[in-house]
Amino acid sequence: MARRVAVADLVGRARRGEQLAVARLISLVEDGGDTGQLREVAAALAPYTGRAHVVGLTGPPGVGKSTSTSVLVRALRAQGRRVGVLAVDPSSPFSGGALLGDRVRMGEHATDDGVFIRSMAARGHLGGLAWSTPQALRVLDAAGCDVVLIETVGVGQSEVEVVSLADSTVVLLAPGTGDGIQAAKAGILEVADVFVVNKADRDGADQAIRDLRHMLSLGEPPAGGWERPVVRTVAARGEGVGDLVAALDAHRDWLDAVGERERRRLRRAEAEIEAITLDQVRARIGDLRGVHGLRDLARRVLDGELDPYRAADELTAEVTPP
Repeated sequence: MARRVAVADLVGRARRGEQLAVARLISLVEDGGDTGQLREVAAALAPYTGRAHVVGLTGPPGVGKSTSTSVLVRALRAQGRRVGVLAVDPSSPFSGGALLGDRVRMGEHATDDGVFIRSMAARGHLGGLAWSTPQALRVLDAAGCDVVLIETVGVGQSEVEVVSLADSTVVLLAPGTGDGIQAAKAGILEVADVFVVNKADRDGADQAIRDLRHMLSLGEPPAGGWERPVVRTVAARGEGVGDLVAALDAHRDWLDAVGERERRRLRRAEAEIEAITLDQVRARIGDLRGVHGLRDLARRVLDGELDPYRAADELTAEVTPP
């Protein structure tokens, strides 16, 4: 009972904008050690979620994602919006924790009570996100953030997972590095709602924009009538960030006008339920490992008494009884 009261208290304080309470809740869901507490946190947050506009920022390494995120926070704060940032950093090979590079680069916002920045360790999770990112997103949403920015780790071809969490996905590219071609190969172009060519003061920026627009013209027409804009920025100098905010606002309005936001969030909820279900099934299978069920089935497959598909059928029946 004491733990339930503590969680309810943390949620109440987080909803009042207390940064320490927000940090503690994210730590609880990131740790993931106590399933009962995770359930308690999720239940307490559920009535207060669904308000924040979730923006994913992704793209190949070196295109300026962290700098772009920082200046985007500055622009949103200038409009009076509360902003949360989940910056997924590479994991330390020693501690497994985030290397905190993004927290260092976004230090200008450290004293702003209207901004919450959290670095999260990828911990080997593919897709450019940490496994606990969906739960942390729910915390920031419930804490009253108007916009939540998710900046991915920058690992290349597995970056596309961010689209499963974001209402709007921004793909950043830069001239002179072949990023456009690599992005096309990785499938990143297909997930973008807004494109940004950053470092547009470099030679080749105009050509990069032309190449990008040409590649877009070769693809399927955008669903629902959204014409994906290409915004040019020099994030290090804050140039073009107003255009990026305008593009994101336009996309948010379009999402609501055509019902696409609800469709995306339904898919997000389905994926989260499926992931939790699979975790629970894996846990049940783990309970059988080395005891009787799984080991006995493995022995029968090894001896040729069963094929692995029939063995899987028997295991499924054991871990999901009628």
